[in-house]
Amino acid sequence: MNLTATSCLDLERFAATPLARDPFDHVIVPGFVHEAACARIDADFPKIEKGGSYPADTLDRRPDFDAFLAELQNDPLRAAVEAKFDIDLTDRPTMVTLRGQSRAKDGRIHTDSESKLITALIYMNSAWEAEGGRLRLLRGQNDIEDYAAEVPPARGTLLMFRCSPQAYHGHKPFVGARRSIQLNWVTSAAVLKRELTRHGLSAWTKRLFGAGAAG
Repeated sequence: MNLTATSCLDLERFAATPLARDPFDHVIVPGFVHEAACARIDADFPKIEKGGSYPADTLDRRPDFDAFLAELQNDPLRAAVEAKFDIDLTDRPTMVTLRGQSRAKDGRIHTDSESKLITALIYMNSAWEAEGGRLRLLRGQNDIEDYAAEVPPARGTLLMFRCSPQAYHGHKPFVGARRSIQLNWVTSAAVLKRELTRHGLSAWTKRLFGAGAAG
């Protein structure tokens, strides 16, 4: 399958999925990435052997994977997100980061930074039997068991939510391969530059010294 000539995303399924409000605005869309595309994306997923988050531009990528990332950042998905979340993303930059491994310390309860407007997580794991590593949308910052929704990181599944001080999320510990693609719309180009610099330096440090040197 040539991803440069074929749509990877099921925007109709996304549009048909109601916006959930509990515990904060979000949608969960299994099968958001077409299965035929998933197989190629999975095969071309950049090799990530250490924990942490890596900007896509710091990783070796193949053309089909780049085509998928380009579709994530093109106008049709942006327009669908604007309609779903009633938000204007005109001229808001996008940032894409990837994870390939989960560490014992990952998944702690947190909210995304105020500079992020919308977070989209697309998972690329062929199967998920473990109890850990399932992202939970939480009603508060203190109890991982007090959740409104749980998302197994199964291949092709999308979780998208509006970033806010109340958008707590996290997962029980899991150690091992756990592939995800994170797309964010951020407030400004200055924020994008700062975040990519921070992530890029972190990625360089991990490659030089190992995963334990960075958070």
